[in-house]
Amino acid sequence: MSIVLKVENLSHRYSSAWAIRDINFEISQNGVIGLLGSNGAGKSTTMNIICGVLNQTEGDVYINGVNKRQDPRLAKKQLGFLPQTPPVYMDFTVNEYLTYAADLRFIEKTKVKKAVAEVMDRTGIAHFSARLIKNLSGGYRQRVGIAQAIIHKPSIVILDEPTNGLDPNQIIEARKLIKEIAQDHTILLSSHVLSEINLLCRDIIMIEGGRMVFSDSMDSFNNYIQPTTVLVRMDNPPAESELLNISGVNKVQFLTEKQCRIWFAGNSNISQSIIIASVQHNWQLQEINLEKSVLDDVFKQLSQQQS
Repeated sequence: MSIVLKVENLSHRYSSAWAIRDINFEISQNGVIGLLGSNGAGKSTTMNIICGVLNQTEGDVYINGVNKRQDPRLAKKQLGFLPQTPPVYMDFTVNEYLTYAADLRFIEKTKVKKAVAEVMDRTGIAHFSARLIKNLSGGYRQRVGIAQAIIHKPSIVILDEPTNGLDPNQIIEARKLIKEIAQDHTILLSSHVLSEINLLCRDIIMIEGGRMVFSDSMDSFNNYIQPTTVLVRMDNPPAESELLNISGVNKVQFLTEKQCRIWFAGNSNISQSIIIASVQHNWQLQEINLEKSVLDDVFKQLSQQQS
């Protein structure tokens, strides 16, 4: 199986401080790969180097075997990029902007019209072809941004926080579109939202403190996302002190009169303990839901393993 993207010993320094150090990974097939990292971890630096926005201090990036440093033009021809803020011109129509994007990508003049029509159809924006981009909703502007990233049919598409700022319905539509594109392209997707990563990604690459702390499948990553809190709703809730008396409970916070969040030790069977206590004391338990680790907790756990 051919390697679409290879990052080898990648390091970059701003002044005297290293932003990233010795990043290594390979991506070899279609699908969505998640790139995770907390603020300041080095994720954005890594993405900018891969996309050619920034020249690395050390190491190499290969796209379909082409060294980006040695032949940047050929390497970038095989790459599509959607930054967190779509790089669209508000006073262009959708058709005008995508025609401009096709020219930037060196698509042959005789093939531009067909390429624009195909990508508008694929991203569901053909009916807005004559509309000014400034008059589109945020979700459709995002679709235009995705369209410019795939108009030249690149091998790999890099999406930086592609659902950021969208409403729930727009997020659902964006996720659906990303899954469809991933059938024919390799997608490297940046996101801080664990639910989104779980829904979209096949594999995960995680950078923390400038170094890579995890690179494996989504299934392996889920082993680190353990329940740490439980959300409970009771019609006859007890005092906080009574909940703290349950074995394994570390902290209690009432969110409403009848709903609370309970922190517990990771190895305790907290749900069973709460159910038993509720029956014994007539708390009238109505709902109980385990909540998984937040991303910061996973970062911390994986970083400690690497140190």
